[in-house]
Amino acid sequence: MNEVKAIVSDIKSGTIKPIYFLMGEEPYYIDKISDYIEEHVLDAAEKGFNQQVMYGRDASVEDIVSAAKRYPMMAERQVLIVKEAQDLSRNIEKLVSYAENPQPTTVLVLNYKYKKLDKRKKLHKAIAKTGVIFESKKLYDNQVSDWIRRVLSGKKYQIEPKASLMLVEFLGTDLSKISNELEKLMLVLPEATIINDKHIEENIGISKDFNNFELRKAVGEKDIVKANRIINYFAENPKSNPLVMTISLLNGYFTQLLSFHGLKDKSKSSVAKAIGVNPYFVDEYFLAARNYPMRKVAQVIAMLREADVKSKGVGANQTSHDILKELLFKILH
Repeated sequence: MNEVKAIVSDIKSGTIKPIYFLMGEEPYYIDKISDYIEEHVLDAAEKGFNQQVMYGRDASVEDIVSAAKRYPMMAERQVLIVKEAQDLSRNIEKLVSYAENPQPTTVLVLNYKYKKLDKRKKLHKAIAKTGVIFESKKLYDNQVSDWIRRVLSGKKYQIEPKASLMLVEFLGTDLSKISNELEKLMLVLPEATIINDKHIEENIGISKDFNNFELRKAVGEKDIVKANRIINYFAENPKSNPLVMTISLLNGYFTQLLSFHGLKDKSKSSVAKAIGVNPYFVDEYFLAARNYPMRKVAQVIAMLREADVKSKGVGANQTSHDILKELLFKILH
């Protein structure tokens, strides 16, 4: 995020490079930088003749170089944005000669999503000298909640830990999806609101009582009645609660619990850092550790692997609900 701010700050101050190569697994920041350049480098009057968008699937490297070498019309520079540039990955090294001597009046932006340049190749070295290479890395699950908090803080909102975790468990680590849902929340909630699980339920449609977060908590507490209520709700709403995701999240939870058992320093702050959770949730792990000794945790992880195989249709002729029901019975007894 700091690197994104630095790039935007340079552009605002007039330090604009001839090439921006935006690459990596997380498309959110690639789009953010590209959109900023598209919206702010040229004024409205200049864009008609001097701003062009091309797509990697429809253009060759030669087409892009030819367009980049043109001179702007009645403007200081032109902007050429290549979207889905990863479709050019087989021939992208052909851009080397242009990258070594780019047209100074052109701003060439390449959105190279889900891939990255090899640092050892000539193209990476050439762009690093004449332009900007930005790698947008995928966030880990335990980093996304903090990202949500920082984004909302910048817009003068706050969010409770449970609400944040509900978003991550429902939407995964796709920052674009999460950002869209946050925008919806900010449209209906006034500034300075502390977003809670009820806001998430009412505005995004994620049940605050029947979700993977609450299932995980019920399992940790060995609350059999609550766990069964949740999985019955899942059975009635299978599209919103896929079995593969539930098993994956339970596996992550018990893997964290295994790490917890192995910790020498069990102070709250050390536990939070070691297993990658918000300190708000640490007490739940102390309770779960009492309910599940290390040996049982290892057995549960083996059960989860077996259920994962079954959920993918290997060696099982059961419904998703039956697989989850059987799994929870084994875990909780």
